[in-house]
Amino acid sequence: MSMSRRELLRNVGAAALIPAAATAAAQVTDTPARPSTGTRRSGYTPVRTLNGRTLAHRMVDGVKEFHLVAEEIEHTFAPGCVAKCWGYNRSTPGPTIEAVEGDRVRILVTNRLPEPTTIHWHGILLPCGMDGIAGLTQPPILPGETWAYEFTLRQHGTHMYHPHADEMTQMAFGMMGMFIIHPKDGEAVPVDRDYAILLHNWALHPGTYRPDPSIMTDFDLWTFNSKVYPAIDPLVARSGERVRIRVGNLSMWNHPMHVHGVQFDVTGGDGGRWPERLWRPEVTEIVGVGQTRDLEFVAVPGDWAMHCHMAHHTMNTMGHDIPNPVGVDQAGVEARLQKFLPGYMAMGRDGMAGHQAHAAAMPGPPNTLPMMMGKGPFGDIEMGGMFTVIKVRDDLAPGDYRDPGWYRHPEGTIARRVSAAAAPSKDDDHAHHGH
Repeated sequence: MSMSRRELLRNVGAAALIPAAATAAAQVTDTPARPSTGTRRSGYTPVRTLNGRTLAHRMVDGVKEFHLVAEEIEHTFAPGCVAKCWGYNRSTPGPTIEAVEGDRVRILVTNRLPEPTTIHWHGILLPCGMDGIAGLTQPPILPGETWAYEFTLRQHGTHMYHPHADEMTQMAFGMMGMFIIHPKDGEAVPVDRDYAILLHNWALHPGTYRPDPSIMTDFDLWTFNSKVYPAIDPLVARSGERVRIRVGNLSMWNHPMHVHGVQFDVTGGDGGRWPERLWRPEVTEIVGVGQTRDLEFVAVPGDWAMHCHMAHHTMNTMGHDIPNPVGVDQAGVEARLQKFLPGYMAMGRDGMAGHQAHAAAMPGPPNTLPMMMGKGPFGDIEMGGMFTVIKVRDDLAPGDYRDPGWYRHPEGTIARRVSAAAAPSKDDDHAHHGH
């Protein structure tokens, strides 16, 4: 009987993992995945929410009791950009709720907002009266009131929570969170690191201090867990570990999430972890509005980018409908305009690669950020928004989530300059193409 390479890699023993230090280059394409053992491991790996936390609970007569407080908060998207937002328990997104299939949960919700609210448990199977739709399944929770939602978890998977009262305003202000339910019988293919990322978009106009809930398409901040790069935590793993990234989308846009360095398996989402025969290898997965997707891979050494593949979603504060100056001769424009706008700097004739230096020399409006931010070991990273780095190291201890710094590339594995010659002239280009 013939066996595919994918099946072969899944059935080799864990001892077949070759030490990463000896074969760093080969591991980029040939690191075998953790095999299916045919038996399930009891317990679970706790979820780590980037820039966030898991909500604590207490046991009350056999029920796991959580407490969420809806309130106005002051939130920092990145140093220099702070807004009045709404969230839960002093943060946006709210803390991740983490429980196990079969648990009975009680979630107390206190409303400290200036208007009524509710909470909808997105994708969770429960009695209709616990679904959290103001006017349809319950009266709204008035300011100052505390309500209780109580139900038994009858599924597992990656889920979310958010208001279903004045949803346009409350979600635009940041009211949302993740709800992770682990399978009661464990997992046949366990993970070593389990991350949670909630996608959102914001209209925080330059010079303002509160998001605009009326915007439908022209958002100017795109976030992982309400942070923009470089304020987003890295994802950290040890070489050979199995990593799961749970991605939820409560923004108003679909996001093609791209992971560098590996082919990940899409293994589940709202409907729980799928049977292994339904897993599919990808390098980019669209997470639609209101969806969640679980992406799993075996970590290979390096600093690997993870980001939305819509280019304007990897930028920070943007002005919309600004003229495009690429290719425009701006000679003399800067000096003339500085008579009226001291500090003005002409930029953009040859692209936006100099934006970070430009922004440092000429600060923008109050409470705004450069479109491109972040420094790497080789210079400006020229990214913002929905972007972060997966940092994998051979010598990282299990359970160590500290930032290990920048990757030290093995000799001979970095792209190198082979010529310092000037770019081809138009004549050279024509000759090359046979004109």
